[in-house]
Amino acid sequence: METKPVAPNPWALAPLGVFLIAYVVISLLAGDFYKMPITVAFVLGCAVAVAMSRGPLSVRLEQFCQGPANPNIMLMIVIFILAGAFAQTTKVMGAVDSTVNLTLWLLPENVIVPGLFLAACFISVSMGTSVGTIVALTPIAAGLASKTGLTPALLVAAVVSGAMFGDNLSFISDTTIVATRTQGCRMKDKFRTNLRIVWPFALLTAVLYFFMGTHSGTLNYEVGTINWLHVLPYLAVFTAALCGVHVIMVLLGGTLLAGLIGLATRAFNVWGWTGAMGSGITGMSELIIVTLLAGGMLEMIRLNGGFAWIIEKMTAHMHSVRGAELSIAGLVSLANLCTANNTIALIMSGPIAKEISTRFKIPANRSASLLDIFSCFVQGIIPYGAQLLMAAGLAVLSPLSIMQYLYYPYLLGVGALFAIWLGYPRRRPRKK
Repeated sequence: METKPVAPNPWALAPLGVFLIAYVVISLLAGDFYKMPITVAFVLGCAVAVAMSRGPLSVRLEQFCQGPANPNIMLMIVIFILAGAFAQTTKVMGAVDSTVNLTLWLLPENVIVPGLFLAACFISVSMGTSVGTIVALTPIAAGLASKTGLTPALLVAAVVSGAMFGDNLSFISDTTIVATRTQGCRMKDKFRTNLRIVWPFALLTAVLYFFMGTHSGTLNYEVGTINWLHVLPYLAVFTAALCGVHVIMVLLGGTLLAGLIGLATRAFNVWGWTGAMGSGITGMSELIIVTLLAGGMLEMIRLNGGFAWIIEKMTAHMHSVRGAELSIAGLVSLANLCTANNTIALIMSGPIAKEISTRFKIPANRSASLLDIFSCFVQGIIPYGAQLLMAAGLAVLSPLSIMQYLYYPYLLGVGALFAIWLGYPRRRPRKK
């Protein structure tokens, strides 16, 4: 492992510039932010990173491969694989449908908007995916809007807000996995720090939605069948993770439990279960490929002095922990604006944030929490992000019409800035 200091070098950031031009600029020119595959953009950046480095090609390639071979990145990939298997097993088993039906059954009829927000919070924390929550609840929100006369954009915004709450806090969310692994902290520690920052704003959001969408009439919608066994894997995963069980064991146990329940209820047979796990793992392939490519590219940037230059410039006039935390927030926010993907933004900014937090003795659970919060804040409000595009498409609305009612992401960003300013929760020194 390299121990000598690396000289700051702004030219080392050229691969990152190539990636941004290939992904952002070309997508904007094409009028479709998802026209350019992000994997191709990363391949171009990686090629430039290897080409511009010094030394024999074999040495440069070996240096490039050291990035993906990092234990943290490899562990992230294993977690992604298991998370995909768990998510698809629970979906095929019927857990998603039962969870949605359960939340609708629990919703008070006269507070449908805050109820939808809280339902989305619960489902996204359980499922670990904001997009999956939006796909499950947006059609329901659109249907309720037509039956109640409530503003469709308001109901859909409540779903998106709740989805981003869970994306930020779920133990099996991609963002949580990346944030904790890059900063080197336990998930339950990050969760506790994160929750203490966000819960007042989630409560305030529910109150705002209550006053915005109180409905005094009788709603006319049918709640589907609730199989209580199907909800059990989500509850078990959440409880085990909160108790500090290692995420690998949590996901393995959750997948096993979901599979056994699926077999017992005849939701699938053994081959259906293995097929679901295989499909879920395959569904994580793009994220795994991007993680490997980003690891290699970022390692070359680090070795050539790119990280050192960024940190030097960001910390030149920074003399406090507060300033360091603001720089971490700004770093991940900018990365998210450029990539429109909070997981990728965390993969790119996490290593730099780790170095800044180490220099200023910011606890790992706090830096991970700030990274995750600001990535979800930006992801939740950009009109070209997957969440708003998906919600707008399903509800046949403009993303801009939904944005005016996205109370939670806005409050989350402002609240996190106040948390930085006030040093809340109280910072604890890093354990030696």
